[in-house]
Amino acid sequence: MRNRFAQHHRIIRKLEVPRRTTINGQYQVDSMRTVWFMTGNVGKVREAKHALDPLGFDVKQLVVDGVEISEPQCDDLEIVARSKLQQAQAHLPHPNDALMVEDAGLFVDALDEFPGVYSAYVLKTLGCAGILKLMEDKANRNAEFQAVAALLLDDEVHVSRGICQGVIAAKASGSDGFGFDPVFVPNDIEREGSVHTTNGRTFADVDLSLKEQFSHRRKALDGLIKSLSSSETASSS
Repeated sequence: MRNRFAQHHRIIRKLEVPRRTTINGQYQVDSMRTVWFMTGNVGKVREAKHALDPLGFDVKQLVVDGVEISEPQCDDLEIVARSKLQQAQAHLPHPNDALMVEDAGLFVDALDEFPGVYSAYVLKTLGCAGILKLMEDKANRNAEFQAVAALLLDDEVHVSRGICQGVIAAKASGSDGFGFDPVFVPNDIEREGSVHTTNGRTFADVDLSLKEQFSHRRKALDGLIKSLSSSETASSS
């Protein structure tokens, strides 16, 4: 009787987990699969939904109230993201759901890559105005956004990094973005013979569809999708 129950339980578990397919090299799921994105930033959730929802993932925000998620004291975003992912597993609403975390930072050349991994803290304490103040006497205004996204799906961890190079603007501008978007202007990029540009506008001055053509976060999410596709191809071969 016990063996039959265990067998039935395994069958039910298989039915509960949606199957995965790869169509034209693009990872997709056959039915909607929930991805819990642990973040307090609704802007990040909006960008993740824009990237993953069309592939069959239902991205939902996971906010863990009353629990402190610690961050390792290091200069590597991937180590921070992996640590957050491991800690967040205990708060996953359903064991069959996927879990995602993302850690990002602004790395400014003239400030020795400050604020870097401390960007969230610096944003709260100094804000965009503080970064502009630190850059007042700096001729080199080069900077880059970095993002590392980590996804736990079916007991497998996928990690991807995205980078967007640009410059720190002379003044804050725009209201559509979040974080340090109002002071960051992405460099023009050439892709497939076409030049993509914001015409000197900050991330906060452009809509999401244009921002995603440059976005470090979108690049990290695209890397996750590529990793999922590669994993699916390997498991089916």
